Amino acid sequence: MSFQAYIDNIQKKTGKSPEDFKKLAEEKGFLQNGEVRVKATQITNWLKVDFELGHGHAMAMYAAMKGKTE
Repeated sequence: MSFQAYIDNIQKKTGKSPEDFKKLAEEKGFLQNGEVRVKATQITNWLKVDFELGHGHAMAMYAAMKGKTE
């Protein structure tokens, strides 16, 4: 599965874009000024619990938060 396919599937499942997730992560203190400030595990655990994402999808969203686009 391509990176974009992961992002598309996440958006279909949750109704949220990578930008939406970045805003939520900033509110939680995981990002500051657009930069990730915590370990990947904290973010992926949050995504798994609150949005019921699988590990691969949570890691794709973490990568998007880090700036990956493809």
